Amino acid sequence: MTHRERFYSVVTHTEADRAVFDLFGSPQTRIDYQQTKDALLSLLGIEGPYQGDFEIDERVLVGFDIDTRRLGGLHVPKTAHCREENGVYYNSYGIGSRQVKGHHEMCFHPLAGKTIDEVLAFPMPDAELFDREAVKFWAARAKYFKENTDYAIVAEHPFFGIFEIGCWMFGFEDYLYRLAAEPETVHAFSKKFFDYQKRVIEIYYGELGPYIDCTTSGDDFGTQTGAFMSKKMFDEYIKPYLKERIAYTKKYTDAFFKHHTCGSVYDLIPSLIECGADILNPIQPGVYMMEPERLKKDFGQKISFWGGIDTQHLLPEGSAADVAAEVARMLKIMGREGYILAPAHCIQPDVPAENIAEIYRAAKRFYL
Repeated sequence: MTHRERFYSVVTHTEADRAVFDLFGSPQTRIDYQQTKDALLSLLGIEGPYQGDFEIDERVLVGFDIDTRRLGGLHVPKTAHCREENGVYYNSYGIGSRQVKGHHEMCFHPLAGKTIDEVLAFPMPDAELFDREAVKFWAARAKYFKENTDYAIVAEHPFFGIFEIGCWMFGFEDYLYRLAAEPETVHAFSKKFFDYQKRVIEIYYGELGPYIDCTTSGDDFGTQTGAFMSKKMFDEYIKPYLKERIAYTKKYTDAFFKHHTCGSVYDLIPSLIECGADILNPIQPGVYMMEPERLKKDFGQKISFWGGIDTQHLLPEGSAADVAAEVARMLKIMGREGYILAPAHCIQPDVPAENIAEIYRAAKRFYL
């Protein structure tokens, strides 16, 4: 099978020759740290100038027989909010963050404590400021890869999810309080943000839509022990907007829709399926009721799964033999349909290159 044929077979629950292999095919399966990328190049004996269009040398992806290729990006226009003051960086939405040990940690939430009128008056980024040249470039690259390669082309989502942007703009405590006590404020904010999302969808997928095989989406609904809210609350506050977003996106593309949410979201999976999500990522290992056996049994014919190889403990702390054993276990459970093999989340700098390589080497041995 070609890479693209395999991807379509797997996601449509038709048995393929093997699971899909992914690395860097979504924002949540990338390697952020150059030293880890360099270690992979060294491990594979790759030398010379960088090759490829993506965030990692194309020869690494070819070496692991990766089926996916990602392009596109977030809409992050300059707005009046963008500034730096006293070591705090304010982004397009006015959210402030400080750099802590190499990461940006949020420290200012512009809608915290605001009234509904103040929320409605707060200036959001302008979708019309989306970099059209960047969109046209991504569309041209997607068209080229669609016509000249057999990889599954995955578009990164162009904006944040409605729940997470609410948590970031109000602050988690404030936003979760409002879910329970101020539903009118939550809906007013969500409607305003969804209007912005719709216009970005028109611009972004209007260009990329014909050439992509899958698009990503991100909105974290879960903690280690359960969802941030009940299914009833999710269905009232989040589901209507996500369902309409997916339907609106599919007006511009036939691509599969992959939704990312960390944590324990077992109770929400039926709602995500009803929203129109084709793929769920990342099947975070070790969290409540997200065991692969349970997910495959209960939802395996209704939604596909992407991820599952633990980045919290296995990859940074385990041996290559441990990684190989877990990969074999996952592939045995998930079978040859409905599963995309990948790390459960972005690979951190404490993960040895040998363990990353072993994910795909062990998978190849599994299918011999």
